[in-house]
Amino acid sequence: MDPRLFTSLEWRCIGPHRGGRVVTVAGHPTELGTFYFGGCAGGVFKTTNGGSHWENVSDGYFNTAAVGAIAVSDSDPNVIYAGTGEACIRSNVSHGDGVYRSDDGGTTWRNIGLAPTRHISHVVIHPHDPDTVYVAALGHAWGPNPERGIYRSTNGGGSWDLVLHKSPRAGAADLTMDPRNPRVLYAAMWQGQRFPHAAESGGEDSGIWRSLDGGTTWTDLTHNSGLPKGILGRIGLAASPARAGRVWAIVEAEDGAMFRSDDYGETWEKLSDDPDLRRRPWYYMHTIADPSDANTVWVMNLQCWRSLDAGKTFEAVPTPHGDNHALWIDPRNSLRMIQGNDGGACVTFDGARSWSTLLNQPTAQFYHVTTDNHVPYRVYGSQQDNWAMRVPSISFEGAISWKDYVEPGGGESGYIAVSPKAPHLVFGGGIGTGPGHGRLIAWNPETGQKRNVTVWPEVFGMGAGADTLKHRFQWTFPVEFSPHEENTLYVCSNVVHRSTDEGASWEVISTDLTRNDPEKLRPSGGPITADNSGAEIYCTIFAFRESPHERGVFWAGSDDGLIHISRDGGQNWQNVTPPGLPEWSMIGIIEPSPHDPATAYVSATAYKSDDPRPFLFKTSDYGASWTQITNGIPADEFTRVIREDPNRRGLLYCGTERGIHVSLDDGDSWSFMKTNLPITPIWDLVIKDTDMVAATHGRAFWILDDLTPLYQMQAENIPASVSSTGSSSGSGTGNVSDGVHLFAPRDTVRYKLYGRAYDPKTKTNINYKMTGPVTVGYKLVETPSGRRIERFYDAGQNPPEGVIIHYWLGTEPESVKLTILDSAGNEVRSYSNKKDEASAEAPSEGEVQETTAEEEVSSESTEPVEEKGPWAPAQVGMNRFIWDYRYAKPVKLERKPPKRGGGDEAEAAAPPRAVPGEYEVRLTVGQQTESQRFKILPDPRLPVTEADLKAQFDLKLGIRDRLSEAHECINRILKVRAQVEEWERRSPELKSSASSLKDRLNALEAELVNVDADKPRPGPNRVKEKLDTLGNMVDESDHAPTRGAQEVYEQLRSQLDDVRRRFDQLLQTEVKQFSERVQSLNVPAILV
Repeated sequence: MDPRLFTSLEWRCIGPHRGGRVVTVAGHPTELGTFYFGGCAGGVFKTTNGGSHWENVSDGYFNTAAVGAIAVSDSDPNVIYAGTGEACIRSNVSHGDGVYRSDDGGTTWRNIGLAPTRHISHVVIHPHDPDTVYVAALGHAWGPNPERGIYRSTNGGGSWDLVLHKSPRAGAADLTMDPRNPRVLYAAMWQGQRFPHAAESGGEDSGIWRSLDGGTTWTDLTHNSGLPKGILGRIGLAASPARAGRVWAIVEAEDGAMFRSDDYGETWEKLSDDPDLRRRPWYYMHTIADPSDANTVWVMNLQCWRSLDAGKTFEAVPTPHGDNHALWIDPRNSLRMIQGNDGGACVTFDGARSWSTLLNQPTAQFYHVTTDNHVPYRVYGSQQDNWAMRVPSISFEGAISWKDYVEPGGGESGYIAVSPKAPHLVFGGGIGTGPGHGRLIAWNPETGQKRNVTVWPEVFGMGAGADTLKHRFQWTFPVEFSPHEENTLYVCSNVVHRSTDEGASWEVISTDLTRNDPEKLRPSGGPITADNSGAEIYCTIFAFRESPHERGVFWAGSDDGLIHISRDGGQNWQNVTPPGLPEWSMIGIIEPSPHDPATAYVSATAYKSDDPRPFLFKTSDYGASWTQITNGIPADEFTRVIREDPNRRGLLYCGTERGIHVSLDDGDSWSFMKTNLPITPIWDLVIKDTDMVAATHGRAFWILDDLTPLYQMQAENIPASVSSTGSSSGSGTGNVSDGVHLFAPRDTVRYKLYGRAYDPKTKTNINYKMTGPVTVGYKLVETPSGRRIERFYDAGQNPPEGVIIHYWLGTEPESVKLTILDSAGNEVRSYSNKKDEASAEAPSEGEVQETTAEEEVSSESTEPVEEKGPWAPAQVGMNRFIWDYRYAKPVKLERKPPKRGGGDEAEAAAPPRAVPGEYEVRLTVGQQTESQRFKILPDPRLPVTEADLKAQFDLKLGIRDRLSEAHECINRILKVRAQVEEWERRSPELKSSASSLKDRLNALEAELVNVDADKPRPGPNRVKEKLDTLGNMVDESDHAPTRGAQEVYEQLRSQLDDVRRRFDQLLQTEVKQFSERVQSLNVPAILV
């Protein structure tokens, strides 16, 4: 599929803006407000205001989203290096594709190699040479590989040398440099690996190494005096910038502790052995030296720890979130720092006494997503290292902010299940946020009560193996309501459990549906530290669905590579595993077709066996046979989720580690859906109505509004490519291979949205908006239709307020026109791609360049920004236009608006909104015209009648027309007065009569508009301001206008008619006489 077929499909991030995991941070050495962090699966973010607002700067440049290391050059802060793929190798860790470099402070990036390393722990830049850089590469998390160790480049990443390599099993977990003597480097090598069922940390290849010549040669310090004997695990290192020769090491070992050397690692002293410094070593072991105080050293772990006595004792330092990983300290001012933890990144300017918020970063890692049937629908999911979250798909206050978020039952890792028929039944898996395997929480949104209804609430502890558990529940175990019985709930361990009494009791309805391999049920961790949080519990059911067509038809998939089906309510189960699926694969999703009871789709992964290939399968005979359906998906892009659209048979979506692929032919071929969705892991997808909701594992929730263009595309009619010069085949008969095609807009509910921006909207970087009780920041961007829209920094985006219109242009058109008509064929509004013809509010030709994508409005100017447009976009490919339900604005007032802000000044009345009903859109391109019908639907929540909305529309239309009359009258007054003033200036004989006429004109103008609005003592509102205000009052809600509003309108109409009548009289008398006087002086007459 031509990628331009997706360009009109637009995603929006709905949040939550609650930070996700961060393991790397950096600061600008001289710009005090500028910092960076790398999201574990979200890319690079930058702030220029000390953490008040963050913005992603890697989108569009990075091919993977996981960032494990970031460093800013001290000698040239425009140079930044980012190493991708984190080295805190969780069971769900995302890999990277090497190192990226920016030469302009993060504005643009390029990949400079080392893709096979996959996971990078640190990047260190020479303090005096931005082109000399070192990379600590951990290597593959799930298997051995040769590309591990310390790499060095002396040409800015143009080429790399592997200067320290231990073995294919051990990579570099840390790297530190003495900034006063950059020839001195220390590296920590770590033999650690993930398996599907366990994590191992430690081995004979772990150790500490030192270079005294800038990395050319290295000395093994592992067995030097004072360090632990025996097997070592993960090690964190920090060389003191404040004292030559001093280096710390936090070491995982049987007698592990914090160690310090004051002689460049020749000898070591054992310091604090507090186990809180070394919890879960494979995940932490980060230590940072204060740049100016030789006795201050930090350790990042579950808590943030600081020592003021060179490592002998430590005190906990509060941070906004636990699970701490990264700390950058300004080498010139130790009070200025940025810290990274599992809740995001936070900044301090007072030495960690206070920190900036984490609640402005859209980097949440979600496992799954579900929606409810509330109007409008709400989105649920569990966020890694946080609680579950419910976010509305729409906020009626202008942006989706913290006022809209709710924490439902459930924890950080599980499914959320909402009963489709009983919305007070919400169940969530809660492993990770409370004790016990299989933790399940029943949440009642009406009372707020969270009841623990775990199947078997026996707590076994972190050191227990899966073989000791009565039921093996995975970190992310399935939770699902029956689509046939509203009170029937299923959860899965190694067996399927069913409850019909809201979790009060459970019955087992299956045998063990896993391989149940005893070798893979032992405690995880080792050979030094035991660690079994629940993510390592193996041989479990990982995917489960009941058929939407047939009661009692169950599909179950295990994390060890088996698929079973039961067609008799769970009494009997049949192994139907596809033969082409590798052993020990993880079945991520089973998707019973919403269109055919015998058809199901499966997504599976084998990346935990170090096999990144995609695995998608389809069966049309209840699993008796399978077809692999991965044609078009890259061979190294593994697949986490597959869904079939319930609105169109054979339309499939697949989520991978990089994004979303789409198939229009039931999986025979796939195309990458290149849209504005950032590169990020997609863990789950839900089709809700005609929207698609994505659970990303690094960039929060996203919604694609309006999938209907895909419903109207037929695979056989889509060209493989559309030439840049274009070709027009057919005669507009209805497929996108035609030169022109207008897609049928979906029926759209007309919601009334609120929210008020602080005036004026300026071209500065950040503007502010009140969204109910919460104020949020945004920047202005410009769409291809010329409309200025708000992109929020710390709040989720609402859907576009209007009807979404999609159309395809096969060639570059000379003219494009969109016309909206009502059910009677009357024109409501029209738009042109010719900017001088587009609309009353369009700019003149050449004021702004046409764009093919959103462009940020950025300037040093603080002047208010006028909206330019809208006009009909005319780019080759797919185009998207939002009709905002509005009729045309009043005739433009030529009088300069007042500059005063705040107070009671009248805001220009918005034109009337079209009432619910049937409408038509026509697309005219040259001589070709296509049309489609659609409906505007009323807000189903409101008890409003059609007659009420018609009465509101009629009044609004009347106000609009009266404003046009007022504006026309004022414009004529201005035109006459300008000519009178000009002839007064030219001819002294006219001065007396001109002065009298101007007084009469000024008096009439002052009755229509507040001419003193900009003065220190502004005058009262007049007819225009009152009409504007009345129009906005009537438009505040979807109701019939009040009697008072009708009466005020009639009064203002009468006043306006009176002024217009007196102005016409003035034209026929004094203006005519003045004109005749001008003519008698042989000068041109006044034009009216």
